[in-house]
Amino acid sequence: MALVIRLRRQGSRKRPFYRIVVADCRSPRDGRFVEVVGTYDPKTDPPAINLKTEALNYWLSSGAKPSETVAKLIKKEQARASSASELKSHLTGAEDEGTSNVPGEAAGQQS
Repeated sequence: MALVIRLRRQGSRKRPFYRIVVADCRSPRDGRFVEVVGTYDPKTDPPAINLKTEALNYWLSSGAKPSETVAKLIKKEQARASSASELKSHLTGAEDEGTSNVPGEAAGQQS
């Protein structure tokens, strides 16, 4: 059984919403699937991508092949997550050093 990770369309007409699913390659687009590993909402600004990373990594390591669109979404989400973690580490690093963003207030001094 060859597994693929692809989009399954949900939502009403002209309001698409997708679930990212692991399915057998022979089943139809909106047919049977094995597991839901995320969601994609293209109508929000920016488009919302939610992934269950543990489940996604498990299926990728088991040999499931992502579709072109899902591969792009995974790559985009990983880039967003890494930039967010870099920003978070940068902000928490500034707090650990004792620097202050308030003008006229020296580092390490309290009023």
